[in-house]
Amino acid sequence: MKPKETASTNTSRTKKFTNRFLNSTPKTHNFHNRIVLFSTFLLISIGIYFFYVFFNDFEKFNADRRSTTLGYAFMSIAFGLFIYKAFFFIYTAYNYFKYKPVASVGDKDLPTITVIVPAYNEGKQVWDTLMSLAESNYPRDKMQILSIDDGSVDDTWDWMLDAKDKLGERLSIFQQPKNKGKRHALYRGFNVGNGDVFVTVDSDSIVTEDTIRNLVSPFAKDEQCGAVAGNIRVLNNKKEMLPKMLDVSFVMSFEFVRSAESNLNSVLCTPGALAAYRRTAVFGCLTEWINQTFMGQPSDIGEDRAMTNMILKQGKHVLFQKDAVAYTNVPEEYLGLYKMFIRWGRSNVRENISMAKYVFTNFREGKKWGTRLLFISQASGIIMSYPFVIFMLFFVIAHPLLFLGSTLLSILVFSSFSALFFGYRYELKEAIWAYTYSIVFTFALFWITPYAIATASRRGWLTRGLAEKK
Repeated sequence: MKPKETASTNTSRTKKFTNRFLNSTPKTHNFHNRIVLFSTFLLISIGIYFFYVFFNDFEKFNADRRSTTLGYAFMSIAFGLFIYKAFFFIYTAYNYFKYKPVASVGDKDLPTITVIVPAYNEGKQVWDTLMSLAESNYPRDKMQILSIDDGSVDDTWDWMLDAKDKLGERLSIFQQPKNKGKRHALYRGFNVGNGDVFVTVDSDSIVTEDTIRNLVSPFAKDEQCGAVAGNIRVLNNKKEMLPKMLDVSFVMSFEFVRSAESNLNSVLCTPGALAAYRRTAVFGCLTEWINQTFMGQPSDIGEDRAMTNMILKQGKHVLFQKDAVAYTNVPEEYLGLYKMFIRWGRSNVRENISMAKYVFTNFREGKKWGTRLLFISQASGIIMSYPFVIFMLFFVIAHPLLFLGSTLLSILVFSSFSALFFGYRYELKEAIWAYTYSIVFTFALFWITPYAIATASRRGWLTRGLAEKK
């Protein structure tokens, strides 16, 4: 029988766990990791050599494409998109440098909050999540914590009971009669919670001591703020290669892209791992959100992107707080990775269609063109996915070595920005995973967006099975 632990013992253990994670050193020197990194740069070097050798063929290939009407049209569109992307990158960089997180406010100005943690087959990780939340330096009388077990078939409920035993009245736990999906678990939390702001945290995430305070401070300073996105880093990035790659990708996606979006008051997606919503904004779209359908089927994925979209549609600001950090688990194997990307891809397709219906209307007071440019950038990537894949396959058949060389050279050029950005913000030795990630995405995940478009109406979370929990 497990001995009873005091609150102080629990506090000490939680702090030790968080500090041990934050201060531990990623194992880039792992033998397999070193082999992969060596192979990455060997492959890029070979690609550069191929491009050098076949450069004349490259010019001839382009000339041949321009000599036909179809080829000329495609090349013109591709060149136009490249110019647009280049200018859009400069525009994004400008907004990134203009961005500043909202400074944390004092206790008396902080709103009352309800933190909602939905869990399904999460095991002990939900306990770690709840303990990290309990250690937040947020006024206890203003913070309500709810956790909803969404019909788990493992020991998730037992760990939630243990957390309840340790945290007492600070935590309320609920159990769904059967697995109904994350959206329904959150819906229950929204209806039970009494805070002026709802904070949603995934059950496989941990937060730092000041995360929640930093996350909700914008609501106290901006009356038009409807939602805030947290800054997501990878929790399980100490050993496995895919989490290391995703950590570099996440830093680029959040700290560069969402910083720029926030300067435009238009973050397009508040992540499920950590986000906050004004109560009035949530109840302004809650009925539509819980009953959302796509092509006649209930929507059981993309609940975070859908909520963000509906709050933007209300004319509210959606911001990003760089200093509100959550660390979350990501897939460690290719099977889980592509399933996660398919889910995100389908949600992107659905929500871009929804956004197209209002983004060019007078949906908000003040400036709107920044939001519209963000939409156009995302939508163009979806629209051009099929032409891109067709062109890529044609290029592979016509001249495989030239394709390999030009693609790897492009990866070297474009990934260098991600690597330098991550290296500047964190560790340069971990930044080199940007190149490996680009290779994996280009050659092993290029099919995700076309497949997501073709299967956008399909339901299913894909990555929440019990067998995946270690």
